[in-house]
Amino acid sequence: QAQLVESGGGLVQAGGSLRLSCAASGRTFSSVAMAWFRLAPWKERKFVAAITWSGSSTYYTDSVKGRFTISRDNAKNTVYLQMNSLKPEDTAIYYCNWGGSRSAGDYDYWGQGTQVTVSS
Repeated sequence: QAQLVESGGGLVQAGGSLRLSCAASGRTFSSVAMAWFRLAPWKERKFVAAITWSGSSTYYTDSVKGRFTISRDNAKNTVYLQMNSLKPEDTAIYYCNWGGSRSAGDYDYWGQGTQVTVSS
């Protein structure tokens, strides 16, 4: 059974850092791209970052470039999102998924996500 378990969220002050983790199981991990999305209050789920299966290429939405870093450990079936210089507008529930599409509608399964709250 496919499962995604996100963790590492929390409450942090603006300018702070968090490292999110996503443990994937039930589907092939090491040969597929992985992506992070976020869902902010009263908004739709949006693309944040993606990484190729090998980790050789990464992609980011403009608003997080230079602040967030996506990485993966294929031996642990885990993808990470290091978030630095956090801003209040980064407040959202963060989700990971298999695949590199930037469209949330292309995914048929979502985990429970992890809440990130950035205070000003």
